[in-house]
Amino acid sequence: MKVGLVLEGGGMRGLFTAGALDVLMDYNIQVDGIVGVSAGALFGANYYTEQRGRVLRYSKKYAKDKRYISIRNLVLTGNAVSKRFAFYKVQQKLDPFDNEKFISVNKPYWVVATNVDTGKPMYFEITNPFEEMDKLRATSAVPLSSRIIKIDNNKYLDGGLSDAIPVDFMRSKDFDKIIVVLTQPKKYRKKQVAEKKYKMMKRKYRRYPKLLEALDNWPINYNKEVERVIDLENKKEIFVIRPHKKFYASLIERDVNKLQEIYDMGVDDTLKVIDKLTAYLNN
Repeated sequence: MKVGLVLEGGGMRGLFTAGALDVLMDYNIQVDGIVGVSAGALFGANYYTEQRGRVLRYSKKYAKDKRYISIRNLVLTGNAVSKRFAFYKVQQKLDPFDNEKFISVNKPYWVVATNVDTGKPMYFEITNPFEEMDKLRATSAVPLSSRIIKIDNNKYLDGGLSDAIPVDFMRSKDFDKIIVVLTQPKKYRKKQVAEKKYKMMKRKYRRYPKLLEALDNWPINYNKEVERVIDLENKKEIFVIRPHKKFYASLIERDVNKLQEIYDMGVDDTLKVIDKLTAYLNN
């Protein structure tokens, strides 16, 4: 039996995912492939390396460190999340990601990015995170808060713009069971981008009409994906872990207590359904 894992993004809401994944590690839930979007892609890599607690640890440690994520970074470099510090120094030196173990696991790990020229999703398979860091940067390149990432003469931004919950992608890979970790509660539906923010996007990305089209359709497509997930969940074709209530976390979230609360919710909400998950996998 092949088990797939789908991880939604959501900025620092991804600490919910980190908590959920740590519980799955505790219960030795084995998966054969993972697809992640944005923060889900960044945090989910730790599942293969079995580095329980690492995401929470470095997220709290550097939450108030302006070298990690800050408006200052955005002004100076065009990226709120520092390329050099957050993606390289933390990951390779300060709180090392076990890159060698990730490679040795030898299971598929996909991340979703949005091609800004086509507005369509691109599914990159990561085999060596340290050598493919630009792909991880691309999946989490939030509009207005990140520069466009260039890979092989193509340009990319956050994968959530084009495929926020890539369940159908994972189903196309012939997994027998699929676990989905969401970062919004069941009743959540995305609204149109605020007018002021949309005008800023329209001005900044005026050279990319397909990207602007994707931004226009973002709420519609996201809400369709949510309904699709609920339908598959009701048919017991997938298993969903999600927050039991709505919570807010900004992109530049500095409140370590809030980060801990989000993580704890991920732990608690996953523990509440772990027996049902085990039954789903064993059925």
